[in-house]
Amino acid sequence: MTEWLNYWQNFLQSTLTVPDTRGERQRSGAVPPLVEVREEIDPPSSADRLLHATMGQFTWGISPAALGLAYADWAFHLAVSPGKWQRLMEKTIRKTVRFAVYAMRGAIGSTCPRCIEPLPQDQRFRGAAWQHWPFNLIYQGFLLQQQWWHNATTGIGGISRHHEQVVSFVARQLLDTVSPVNFIATNPEVLETTVRSGGQNLVHGAFNLIADWERAVGGKPPVGSEAFPPGGRVAVTPGRVVYRNRLIELIQYSPQTEQVYAEPILIVPAWIMKYYILDLSPTNSLVQYLVERGHTVFMISWHNPQAEDRDLGMDDYLRLGVLDAVEAVRTIVPGHKVNAVGYCLGGTLLSIAAAFLARRGGAELNSVTLLAAQTDFTEAGELSLFIDDSQLSYLEDIMWEHGYLDTRQMAGVFQLLRSNDLIWSRVVHEYLMGRREPMTDLMAWNADATRMPYQMHSEYLRRLFLNNDLFEGRYKVDGIPVVLSDIRAPIFVVTTERDHVAPWRSVYKINLIGETDVTFVLTNGGHNAGIVNEPGHIGRHFRIARRAAGEKYIDPDTWVDSTTAMAGSWWPAWAEWLEQCSTGRAAPPPLGAPDKGYSPLGPAPGRYVLER
Repeated sequence: MTEWLNYWQNFLQSTLTVPDTRGERQRSGAVPPLVEVREEIDPPSSADRLLHATMGQFTWGISPAALGLAYADWAFHLAVSPGKWQRLMEKTIRKTVRFAVYAMRGAIGSTCPRCIEPLPQDQRFRGAAWQHWPFNLIYQGFLLQQQWWHNATTGIGGISRHHEQVVSFVARQLLDTVSPVNFIATNPEVLETTVRSGGQNLVHGAFNLIADWERAVGGKPPVGSEAFPPGGRVAVTPGRVVYRNRLIELIQYSPQTEQVYAEPILIVPAWIMKYYILDLSPTNSLVQYLVERGHTVFMISWHNPQAEDRDLGMDDYLRLGVLDAVEAVRTIVPGHKVNAVGYCLGGTLLSIAAAFLARRGGAELNSVTLLAAQTDFTEAGELSLFIDDSQLSYLEDIMWEHGYLDTRQMAGVFQLLRSNDLIWSRVVHEYLMGRREPMTDLMAWNADATRMPYQMHSEYLRRLFLNNDLFEGRYKVDGIPVVLSDIRAPIFVVTTERDHVAPWRSVYKINLIGETDVTFVLTNGGHNAGIVNEPGHIGRHFRIARRAAGEKYIDPDTWVDSTTAMAGSWWPAWAEWLEQCSTGRAAPPPLGAPDKGYSPLGPAPGRYVLER
């Protein structure tokens, strides 16, 4: 029997043991890669990918495994933290007593300070109707419950920061789902409207719901967006498409002054949406504003990827996008450097291009402007809640089925980040109150999303969001890392106070590169409205300060405290900065350069912006 057992033990060891080649590489002196490649992971099978892609249709692209891991981490550490239990019990007792006293005083008509005040950004319970019994008790109880769950999901020792943020975020989303604002019986404003209109608000709301459902099923844009077609009411600044490849169209805008500044402007928008957020209506178009001030402006318009574009990667977006556009601009306007501008993802890509050109020793760029664009992704806001190995593997399998990330899945994630504003507020106003919000140019643009190709989106999330390769000097182009500190062109950075996509403290880290002049602007507003910030817009303010190369670093909170807020739009301050960087004025260049291969191909806004 012993011999028989030894035989099978030796057989199993010889057949099941996998040789560890990593140790052999280390002993041989081979240099490990900058980013460890997990070679032991088997490639996903078609069955795995098909299952995950099917599941993704019902989970908005969010990985159930990632959520499960986060909740397991939280639940286990909470289970072995009796001190946390005690503090939560103490909070429960205090909140119960406080609420009971508030309720009794309210019942006898006595004035009593509220148990809890809504957060500054929470506008749900500001109306006068919420301050009367019994609705004051309803919303005060809800806010106390919300605060308790925040305490229960945060501040637990041992849990990873990422998992804590995920659990707290999901708890907040679930509570927002059952907010008293969302139900007829517990919302005094809806009740009052229902009584006054005889229930007509609910009838109108039902029609709104049916119309929205039909459009969603049919893949149509929201009601009213058809009134803002590109080239009709938006994206109407005159110009011509002067270059086209499989990924971009390059638009050159017609001059509107007798002389223009010598250095042209090239704008690199984000490819997650259409470019014309920077050329909306004539009254709020950044392009129109620049052209009227005497600038020659070029704009990249990205192709909306299809299944056949699945293998387009970050290098393709760099070369076919930014680098091809820079070459075209310098050919059409020879002898002058380019003022490059990047917005959101386009700004991140522009920073890669600027570092690559600087490493190559070129002098193509006169200045670099980054609008709401991150270069460091360690504090990337709530969007980072959806970025970890489990989530990215799940997302890659979802994209594998079609070759791209569908616009609905992308929109779903961004709506979750601002669910009160983008989901529940709409449910209340349009379906319970029966009121349609009038469509605006910015809302119509926001509904005009684009897809993300499989290869590019995977590389972008892994190399930048997950690994932070760019800021830490590991992002490679042509096999060699590009480094932001190589950039010597002056940099102008704009970020916004309420940006949920590129938080301003994350964007502020551009000041850490320290090798060139950085002018930093912090303006009020969000990711989009803070950038579309035309002069004359009421209620706007901004802070601006310049840090010369070599000056000591100032932390962001000290910077805010020491920088005075200025009323108005940041556009004039930026335009003046660009003009200070200019070498003077000259006659406008022609539209395109036919003799050099850049013949005008048609009027702006071109073909790619119309792709659905």
